Amino acid sequence: MEWWSAFELAYAASLADAGDPEVVGISVAGQQHGMVTLDANGDVLRPAKLWNDTESAPDAGWLSNQLAAGAADWAAAIGSVPVAAFTITKLSWLHRTEPDAWSRLAHVLLPHDWLTYQLTGQIVTDRGDASGTGYWSPLSGAYRWDLLDIVDRDRDWSQTVPRVAAPTEVVGEWHGIPVACGTGDNMGAALGLGLAAGTAVISIGTSGTAYAVSDTPTADPSGLVAGFADASGRYLPLACTLNATKVTDAVARLLGAERDELTALAMAAPGGAGGLTLLPYFDGERTPNLPRASGWLSGLRSDVSREQVARAAVEGVCCSLLDALDAIRAVAPVDRVVLVGGGARSQAYRSVVAALSDLPVGTSDVDEAVATGACVQAAAAAQGQSHDEVARRWALGAVTPVERPGGTAGVDVRAQYAALRGAAYSS
Repeated sequence: MEWWSAFELAYAASLADAGDPEVVGISVAGQQHGMVTLDANGDVLRPAKLWNDTESAPDAGWLSNQLAAGAADWAAAIGSVPVAAFTITKLSWLHRTEPDAWSRLAHVLLPHDWLTYQLTGQIVTDRGDASGTGYWSPLSGAYRWDLLDIVDRDRDWSQTVPRVAAPTEVVGEWHGIPVACGTGDNMGAALGLGLAAGTAVISIGTSGTAYAVSDTPTADPSGLVAGFADASGRYLPLACTLNATKVTDAVARLLGAERDELTALAMAAPGGAGGLTLLPYFDGERTPNLPRASGWLSGLRSDVSREQVARAAVEGVCCSLLDALDAIRAVAPVDRVVLVGGGARSQAYRSVVAALSDLPVGTSDVDEAVATGACVQAAAAAQGQSHDEVARRWALGAVTPVERPGGTAGVDVRAQYAALRGAAYSS
């Protein structure tokens, strides 16, 4: 019930901060992919499995091999190749490892679905979050029962998964307040940023993502790009990294530095960190798909400095994120990059991404993009408007340019990084 307690606290705080306004709508945006299992009474069977739990990595490999052409067939079916993050792999894991819980399973929800259920009593989801399960297809706009049957062909899956609501549908009420269907965190951020075609987002949080909106669905058999749907009726090709600011936080701890000090150290070192290169796959990686990988540090010499280590950490994360962006650019046109997330507030991250990218880079003026996107969805559902109409009315989409530093060798840094990645892990 921690999620519900957090909702109650956040709801009360938002009312207090806004001077107790009239609330016209509610929507929940939550982390994609996770698995919340309920019994026939609607009670939670076991602790939720979150997206970054890689315990189901063997199931991802097994599932991929169940279709004749493997990854290519999965991409054609759902726009994505299943990895450990996807809900279908977690269902396979549950079926394989916890038969008692499996026998009592009545409903499988995503994190945002569970909160919507607490608010409305409705078992319902949206197309954006559904597209990250591994068993709903953005290409057809329908569940793929044949893929769920791979996990368990004796179950009536139509009674187990939630109904997929329309993008601006009111799915219920909470204390008389209309509740929208909710969505995944990345889909919510796209709404909150007023994201338009041609703009790609790099989100720098504990983990990282690169994504863009598209008018056409994507299907990447390499598995680097997940062909998700967005929350508005369009599509959201996305590449995800498991490691972002958690890497620089770990390096700061090793250096005995606070976050601001690590930023200062990184900014004091030259581009390329004197030949020091860090591969930031500290806790496994999703892009590329290396769930059991670890980090590498190359180029150490006896005169290595704290500044160089800090710089190498930031550059390593930024190179990983730009690799993810390159994968997006292969399937969707991109002419500028917007940085969001906690890492976007760091001068070091902003400066290094701008130095290493060949595109204009900016930061969003939206402070909490996911929460803002949930508000956009709530307003659209409650007021009968499109998401784009709400975004225009709220003047979303403003970007502050990041100046590209002079005298940096961006191509050399990325080449240096690519050489280490190739030596450490063939991809």
